[in-house]
Amino acid sequence: MLEVMIAAPASGSGKTSVTCGLLQALKDRGLAPAAFKCGPDYIDPMFHRSVLQVPSRNLDVFLAGEERVRGLYRRHTAGCDAAVCEGVMGFYDGMTFGGDKASAWDVARLLELPVLLVLHPYGSSLTLAAQVKGMLSFRKDSRIKGLFLNRCSAGLYAALKPMLEEETGVPVLGYLPELEQASLSSRHLGLVTAGEVEDLAQRVRAIAACLETTMDWLRFLAVYQTGRQPEPAIAEQPCKNGPVIAVARDEAFQFYYEESLDALRRAGARLRFFSPLHDEILPAGAAGLYLGGGYPELHAKALSENRAMRHAIRAAVERGMPTVAECGGFLYLGQSLEDANGDAWPMAGVLPGAGHKTGGLVRFGYNRLTARSDSMLLRTGETTNAHEFHCWDSTENGAALQAEKTSGGRRWSCCFATQSLYAGFPHLYLAGDLPLAERFAAAAREYAQREEKEA
Repeated sequence: MLEVMIAAPASGSGKTSVTCGLLQALKDRGLAPAAFKCGPDYIDPMFHRSVLQVPSRNLDVFLAGEERVRGLYRRHTAGCDAAVCEGVMGFYDGMTFGGDKASAWDVARLLELPVLLVLHPYGSSLTLAAQVKGMLSFRKDSRIKGLFLNRCSAGLYAALKPMLEEETGVPVLGYLPELEQASLSSRHLGLVTAGEVEDLAQRVRAIAACLETTMDWLRFLAVYQTGRQPEPAIAEQPCKNGPVIAVARDEAFQFYYEESLDALRRAGARLRFFSPLHDEILPAGAAGLYLGGGYPELHAKALSENRAMRHAIRAAVERGMPTVAECGGFLYLGQSLEDANGDAWPMAGVLPGAGHKTGGLVRFGYNRLTARSDSMLLRTGETTNAHEFHCWDSTENGAALQAEKTSGGRRWSCCFATQSLYAGFPHLYLAGDLPLAERFAAAAREYAQREEKEA
């Protein structure tokens, strides 16, 4: 099987463009690749999915643990003949400042993946070799097997390639020039989402077409053929009579771990996707509600003007429908939400807070949540790992849980949690150590049975 981790010395080096172009190029060559993303990022897997038309999976050592990451990789490479994993931040940057745990290197080490290091050569030449040599020796086994130059002209590549190979001993396997027709835009939480990029398929094909001439394919395929055999694919049978959980998915709500959705399906739930922006009622038979993160602040006016859906969701939550609302979903359940222009718009009105912009990231990063009392998802004293990534805040964040930074020291109260509700900024990983998906599905099942008796 062909296996490669796409990594870089720092964010902004073009890992996502290279990853998507490589996935498309491998498809064009008749391979069936699986895609993965290191860390908790939601947006990059959307771009992978746009190429493959099947979900990309997060490989997060902090949220899932090492054994689950190994299992996820085995399960989702089954039946494939290639695997491309996009790294996170800088190659050695982990979950704490100064630590390499949960870094791209940590995942490459754990899964024994060979690494293709993407370099942006702007403004340097021999110093690139010094940088690479430092990264090669920084850990006992760096896993770096090849170099790739991004945003590099053909002339500069011809000059840098022999120098880098002589100085570092690592093959330079290709380059990408500046491709205006393949550029991807950014906003306050990283890249814009895949659905917002005009002609994304054409942009990715432009990268793939360029790679056909700028990649040394013979050497690349030789370096990254690991010889491992994937497990045979096994089709999972969907549940036909489990409780229906309505999952918000549209331009405003898109941030879900595919592993969390898989865990809900394995727990017996049937997922039905709907749009708080465009639909007026919840899916028929809904017995649970999952409001994920996203960019509701960019659609606050439209969300507010869809009064029918706001009222339907408020009525469902107040009636006791089991609900998980993370980050953007949490803001939607509040009283109002400020948009990017500073205008406040009425929201579902279930929770007391008002959402407002802050001008920067708030409580960014991994944390551990500890329950202060029993609730639908957590029992008193239980701790689960979570992640926050948002530039909006709320005037009322709840106090049902205690959050603590993974680096230690900083603690704060957060979240609303009852026997039918989890709502807060932290994104949960429902496929982790605790049976969160099973508890959510069980609560939805009990709600459906109760509704049926009362009907």
